Amino acid sequence: MKMIGKYEVIGLIGRGGMGAVYKVRLPAVGKVLALKLLAPRPELVALLGREEVRRLFIHEAATMGRIRHPNLVEVWDFQDDARHTFLVMEYYCRNLGTMIGETYDLGAPSRILSLDKAVYYARQALAGLARLHYAGLVHRDIKPFNLLITDQDTVKVTDFGLSRLRGEIRPHPPQLKIGSPYYTAPEQERNPERAGPRSDLYAVGVMLRRMLTGRLPADPKTEPSRINKALDEDWDAFLAKAAHPDAKERFPGAKEMFETLNELQAAWTKRKDQVCRFQAEPVTSAPVISTQARALRSRPIKVPPGQARAVFDLDELGRPNQYWGHDFQTRPDGTVADLTAGLVWQGSGSDYPLIWTEAGEYVDRLNRERWADRTDWRLPTVDELLTLLSPPRIEEDYCLETVFDRDKKWLWSADRRSAVAAWIVSADLGYVDRQDFTCPAYVRAVSSIG
Repeated sequence: MKMIGKYEVIGLIGRGGMGAVYKVRLPAVGKVLALKLLAPRPELVALLGREEVRRLFIHEAATMGRIRHPNLVEVWDFQDDARHTFLVMEYYCRNLGTMIGETYDLGAPSRILSLDKAVYYARQALAGLARLHYAGLVHRDIKPFNLLITDQDTVKVTDFGLSRLRGEIRPHPPQLKIGSPYYTAPEQERNPERAGPRSDLYAVGVMLRRMLTGRLPADPKTEPSRINKALDEDWDAFLAKAAHPDAKERFPGAKEMFETLNELQAAWTKRKDQVCRFQAEPVTSAPVISTQARALRSRPIKVPPGQARAVFDLDELGRPNQYWGHDFQTRPDGTVADLTAGLVWQGSGSDYPLIWTEAGEYVDRLNRERWADRTDWRLPTVDELLTLLSPPRIEEDYCLETVFDRDKKWLWSADRRSAVAAWIVSADLGYVDRQDFTCPAYVRAVSSIG
């Protein structure tokens, strides 16, 4: 078993220029954390020198350690000795980048979030940045992958390795690019030392546009409202100002951008309520693209990542290529029957998100207690979970009435990905993803009608 200091290594999360981030466990209490180990790439050492890289790493730990805010990741531990230099921080299983389906091909479309969800995440990012800027710090690398999403759906800004203290001048070689393509403000691209708070706000503007349209602003003349019908000219103006090429034309600070976003959301909520109030009939499901004729698989299988799209019949963003028709009927015992699929579901599910072993125990308990007078509850397969999804209709989904608990967004399947991970389904974003057994998700048990 590999150890780094007193921490047991569970697996590798990712690698960057400064080193690697590991998922680790504190053996005495079983607490799962993220450990960032200083192990810089040779090319970064050649550009900056080993001491400067080490200084930047320690600066990141100190930055994270001295500022506390609900939307900023916290440091739990730090070590710097002859063997290792590392920091230990909070660990969360999801980030905004994976949730929207962003990949290394940044030009490829990503998943579009509802307007309410996108604003919810943007506001939290701005709240975290407001605290960071108040401390005189500029992040300089705001992007979806640096926004972690907690089990409570809270945003945590992370990765402060490139942050800079106001007034600090430490010129870097011109070959060293600080920031990420598309999300980096023009003035920061020209000179990283000129990056200020408005440079971070530029990145939030680009990120919000990405969440609302599924695209990056490669063509700034394409108005977002032409892509997402839930938007109007006020949103076009807001997004244009947020990511204006000239820093002086952007919002003066995170608080001002936050307040304007609040005003826009209030107007949107009023408009949404009016549309739904005067809608002739409540919408209980989106239209079906195609009703599958094949029998549903109820037995769990192991599906490696390279085979998932073919086995589960998914598109490039992990969404179903075909959708089932719904005939949901709610029952007094708290279950929902789908007569089309021949399944009976829990209308809600587990009260809290559970790790994999707890998910199985939860289903066993339902059967022992004869919940809803049944003893044949099981963890659903991906095939069964996909019958719950409907095709996305951005401009009309806000009137959608659901018979299921909206708060249960991430649902375990019985299908494994590997010896340490299984497949889950996002009930609100409508796609299949992988998840480690140590990460929590909700359980919505299923059984067959009959």
